[in-house]
Amino acid sequence: MSTYPESKRFLPVHRGKDLQGADLGFPGDRSDHEPPRIARRSTRRDDSGRPDRLRGGAAVHRSRQEAGAHRRRRARALGAAAVDDSLPAGYGADHRPVAARWAADARGEKTARRIRVSRYAAWSALAWAICGAISGVFNYADVSGTHVGSSGFWSSAWQSTWQLELLRAPAITSLIGLGIAAVCFVGAGRAIQAGLFFVAIAGLWPLALVGHAAGSNDHDAAVNSLIFHLLGVAVWVGGLLAVLLMWSRLGKGAPDVVARFSTVATWCIAMVGLSGALNAWIRLGGFGGIGSKYGVVVLAKIAALLGLGVLGWFQRQKVIARLRADRASKPGRAAFARLAGIEVLVMGVAIGLGVALSRSQPPVSGESPLNTSDIAFSLTDYPTPSPLETSSWFLAWRVEWLFTAVAVIALGVYLHWVWRLHRRGDKWPIARTVWWVCGWAAFVYFTDAAPAIYGHVMFSMHMLMHMGVSMFVPICLVRGGVVTLAMRALPKRHDGTLGPRELILAVVHSRVFAFFANPIIAAVLSFGTLIAFYYSPLFYLALTTHTGHVLMVAHFTLIGYVYAYAMVGIDPGPKRWAPPIRLLILLVAIAFHAFFGVAMMTGTTLLAPDLFTVLHLSWVPNVLVDQQRAGTVAWGAGEFPTLMMAMLIAMEWYRSDRAEGERAERQAERDGDAELNAYNDYLASRARVESTHEKD
Repeated sequence: MSTYPESKRFLPVHRGKDLQGADLGFPGDRSDHEPPRIARRSTRRDDSGRPDRLRGGAAVHRSRQEAGAHRRRRARALGAAAVDDSLPAGYGADHRPVAARWAADARGEKTARRIRVSRYAAWSALAWAICGAISGVFNYADVSGTHVGSSGFWSSAWQSTWQLELLRAPAITSLIGLGIAAVCFVGAGRAIQAGLFFVAIAGLWPLALVGHAAGSNDHDAAVNSLIFHLLGVAVWVGGLLAVLLMWSRLGKGAPDVVARFSTVATWCIAMVGLSGALNAWIRLGGFGGIGSKYGVVVLAKIAALLGLGVLGWFQRQKVIARLRADRASKPGRAAFARLAGIEVLVMGVAIGLGVALSRSQPPVSGESPLNTSDIAFSLTDYPTPSPLETSSWFLAWRVEWLFTAVAVIALGVYLHWVWRLHRRGDKWPIARTVWWVCGWAAFVYFTDAAPAIYGHVMFSMHMLMHMGVSMFVPICLVRGGVVTLAMRALPKRHDGTLGPRELILAVVHSRVFAFFANPIIAAVLSFGTLIAFYYSPLFYLALTTHTGHVLMVAHFTLIGYVYAYAMVGIDPGPKRWAPPIRLLILLVAIAFHAFFGVAMMTGTTLLAPDLFTVLHLSWVPNVLVDQQRAGTVAWGAGEFPTLMMAMLIAMEWYRSDRAEGERAERQAERDGDAELNAYNDYLASRARVESTHEKD
């Protein structure tokens, strides 16, 4: 028998930090500040005279059979959701030492379970690509009125694929699915799997552009609601199928997996319900269309959604509790499998009803009459606004559901995190909350109010909107300190999986973010893309297409955030440059921005002429003068955010110098001003040497 106590006969794995700063600990490990100890060979022998296998603060169990049993128990105890790559590594067929396997899981290396998840994802993506290709073929047969396989069908279909949006959308999604499948078949680790999840989400966007409400008067609301609808359905259904596929391999980690996915499913059902209601309202034209055949199908889909909500509630209240009460309970695991199977069937019915809606004629015709009566609507998908007046700055309003939803969610999550800190007795600076709220309020104004409404037909208003979302809004958001708040409010995961906290840490401590957060790189990207955007066809695309407009706002908001983060950020991340250097870079940026504004003010070549020359707005008599006015806006509106950053950097510089001075004073009080005395002695010795030389 071993002389070691039972509690110390297994090798403990200690918490550590990976290169991205993510927490890699397991439950019951040491403190967050203690580095992991590497297991090493030991010359110490047990009672039978055999050397211990490993020693790292405590010895492992001497018996191979008991050690193997421990490894299997430990593997089964680690579980998480497959949809967000939170599955722990599979240990079943891996014969590496325990510590090596736990470390591999923490580093995100390819393990048996992760390889299986990647294989499932590869086949799913391949099926997605094939279905998209088949959908494109049938769409062309429907549009052209020809039979599949008829003479010249395939050549004509290929030529029309990139000319018609109805065919181009499924083709793009098929290519994205094919790319995801290729990467997953080759083999994707944890980080790549997480990245592919967001690529797959982006692949849903083209499908929203050709949805059954995209041709209505409120084109942007229809497209935005449909993308939220598709996102919610894809994550919800795909996540549930992923859990079911991996159910037999989750072991005792199943309760954690189900609980985490249940939270995701709650968000998804809210997203699907709200976006579906908005989309149905657009197509029904109000309550009067509920009595139509289209309205009956909508009501049936609502009933299916409510049924799924009831099943989800039952799962959260009953099944998860049973699983956590007894993680090895076969009845509890069987109950979840049955309930999830019923959910999948109901989801299939709801998706079938959605397909039926997409092929049915709604009460409101899909083709808007404004296409023929309003030149601005035919070019930009937005009706011509009324003449710009003083009251328009305060009363003109058009909800951009995508941007508004993002702002509301960002505000709600931030305030919820602040409340979470408050409940446990922690404080959060009110000033940071004010910064965050002001930033998103300004974002909503610039994207929903007069700057956005008139920005599609007036260059000067478009420039005001651009300067607001790219320069003023990012400063407010950066000063909100959302990353710091997330680190304090979000719980750590101790099973080696990626949760929201771990993903945020991985991003802000990554080499890619460090590269873009370099002040020089951020300034070059911010102002370089500004020129590339306006003096290229991208400007016209942003004015005339919904995708171009969304990408423009997203790009300049993100690049502005990175630039503001590099200059005046307060969150953890790459080491910031000294305040004097940042002020110097800011001065150069001011000069460059002024040059851009002056060049546009004095320019005589009209940008995006295919749009502005055909609008013929009575209250914009000279579009070139309006463009020159946009240069004035770019110069003037850009100076205020720059002044804000200069003042914030100067304040930081002042506080840093004051703190250094106070530190020096405290040091002088402790050592009797030894540093100053040493310097005075040095000067005195130099003076004596010089006087000696003069005498000689």
